[in-house]
Amino acid sequence: MSAGKQVDSEQLEEMIESGNPAIFTQGIITDTQQAKQTLADIEARHNDIMKLESSIRELHDMFMDMAMLVESQGEMIDRIEYNVEHAKDYVDRAVSDTKKAVQYQSKARRKKVCIFIAVIVLCGVIALIVVVSVCTTRTC
Repeated sequence: MSAGKQVDSEQLEEMIESGNPAIFTQGIITDTQQAKQTLADIEARHNDIMKLESSIRELHDMFMDMAMLVESQGEMIDRIEYNVEHAKDYVDRAVSDTKKAVQYQSKARRKKVCIFIAVIVLCGVIALIVVVSVCTTRTC
């Protein structure tokens, strides 16, 4: 057997008698070159697999970061929702309080007008009493 090829005894005799050593080394050189090429292909494939593994790890890390962001954003959204609900309650209470304030203001205005009229009537009564008392003492 020479360089992976099956050779019978007659062919082997002819090769030896020819005295050409290249016959034996040619197959070995070819097999060595093929083995080197196969090794280079395997190394290239190994490097590609290593790059792919690195990319997958990087992608995994990105997904983990994304999950953490989603979780923290979820908490923030819950807080925002809570604050919005309370803001709505505050606005509803403010609307109610504003309506009450308008009613109180209207009642206060009516009371001021009544007090003003009462003061004018009182002043008129006092003026009338003064005029009557002056007229009775002096004969008008």
